[in-house]
Amino acid sequence: MYMNLLVPVDLSHLERMDKALSTAAKLAQTFDASVTYLGVGSGSPSGPGRTPEEFGEHLKRFAEGEGEKYGLETNAHPVIVHDPAVELDHAILQAAQDGNADLIVMASHVPGIPDHFFSSHGGKVATRAGISVFVVR
Repeated sequence: MYMNLLVPVDLSHLERMDKALSTAAKLAQTFDASVTYLGVGSGSPSGPGRTPEEFGEHLKRFAEGEGEKYGLETNAHPVIVHDPAVELDHAILQAAQDGNADLIVMASHVPGIPDHFFSSHGGKVATRAGISVFVVR
């Protein structure tokens, strides 16, 4: 049913993504699908990796670790943008299209008051994607 999953990850907050990561891994195992882990970072020194190259290496090691942990075929897809908070949705949608993903599995947050006025990244991606999106809370 699904052959290529795209899983956006925030390497700075992996502890908040356990449920989404394990859900993606179980889906990939069930459908014998590959998983592409997408990391969106900025060119300025911050978070995991002071350079875009370091960021890409961190993401690659993470993807390899998930592959070994769950017995999956995995890929790392680092994307460097000017402002990740603003360009995240577009980066996810573009990566899904470029990588021929047929399912996006992404973590969400517990909704609060601001969500009544501003949609979440998961909501925006689910609204705009031409493929299925599984938002895991």
